[in-house]
Amino acid sequence: MARRPSISSDAPPVPNIRAVLERFSRVRVLVVGDVMLDRYIWGQVERISPEAPVPIVRVSDESQRAGGAGNVITNIRALGGQVIACGLVGRDRHGRRLVHELTASGAEVSGVLTSRSMTTITKTRIIAHNQQVVRLDREPRRAVESRLRARLRACVRDHVGACDVVVVSDYGKGAIDAELLDLLAASHRRHGFVYVIDPKPPNFAAYRGASLVKPNLAEAGQAAGLTIHDEASLAEAGARLLDRWDTPAVLISRGEDGLSLFQAGQAARHFPTMAREVFDVTGAGDTVHATCALALGAGTSLEAATIFANHAAGVVVGKVGTATVSPAELRAVLSETYPCAV
Repeated sequence: MARRPSISSDAPPVPNIRAVLERFSRVRVLVVGDVMLDRYIWGQVERISPEAPVPIVRVSDESQRAGGAGNVITNIRALGGQVIACGLVGRDRHGRRLVHELTASGAEVSGVLTSRSMTTITKTRIIAHNQQVVRLDREPRRAVESRLRARLRACVRDHVGACDVVVVSDYGKGAIDAELLDLLAASHRRHGFVYVIDPKPPNFAAYRGASLVKPNLAEAGQAAGLTIHDEASLAEAGARLLDRWDTPAVLISRGEDGLSLFQAGQAARHFPTMAREVFDVTGAGDTVHATCALALGAGTSLEAATIFANHAAGVVVGKVGTATVSPAELRAVLSETYPCAV
């Protein structure tokens, strides 16, 4: 088996961009989480309905993409990484379409388990003139069956030892639970892979020992038990989360204010957003998660991984809908900021 990548803490802020991007294709990633189908109905608004004060959208097109943990998977694949997907879908048309989207991206989908007891999580967005008008959500009405959870854990156990990076994409929809997280923490100690978590409130108490945990600002405040309203409260939240989650690093995504990286024993580092124009923030956190995981798997420092992820997010928010970034796009924006690292 190939030697696992280590996370460097003393590498230059931005190593050779081309070399890092070329290493992406050799990184093997296991993504475990809540996979979803994102459906888009595109159109134009020309008048208000006579039946109610709502816009009438004249439909011009429809599209479907992998969302949630599926968006992390397609982002990793778009950047060239190798992916094994583990998640749950219903035995329904949306589940079949979601598996098709993941397969078309080049991901290994043997770990995407189907069950009649599940409803595939589906988010339907109606977009008019590049603006979201309304979103319709379909989700399971009951908890995931214990037998299905056991099957998912077995799937993770089968694949985890062969991967360089394990990504948990927790949307709080039921795929991730304490037992699975305990399994991953123990596997991380045994195998030494890079372990990255995108957390959600239902499992705040169960995250332990990851290489990096990436909450957004609201999640960070909730998990830390305080309201983040200034730099001092942000710093306090970062310190508390490092301790609570027993992790060497916490990366807090702050929307238009960029990213803040907290590492044990080091000063916080803040990275302003790199977006030039924002059309849609849908899935930007998934892009940060995917890019960070790949960069760490390619052997970069946490700081360099954050820089790569910040620039990747700046690209996708300039696109409408669930989007990905290509190596060429990422290389171009990084090269503008760091011409000496090309």
